[in-house]
Amino acid sequence: MEAHTGDRLLTHGRTVGRPDRVAEIIEVLGDGGQPPYRLRGEDGHESIMAPGPDSVVQHSPACRGEQR
Repeated sequence: MEAHTGDRLLTHGRTVGRPDRVAEIIEVLGDGGQPPYRLRGEDGHESIMAPGPDSVVQHSPACRGEQR
């Protein structure tokens, strides 16, 4: 999993009825875009997370443009 500042991390709900969570990646703490990441949730709460297989990085349009 590789991410950049400004990307979003989508974490799928693990049980029925639990919604997906989306957070903005505000800092990449690992080498070469690897976890852990400092995240800011939709409610403004910040945390550090090393995401598991239930998470997906959604790259920001700016990052996609840089990779061309």
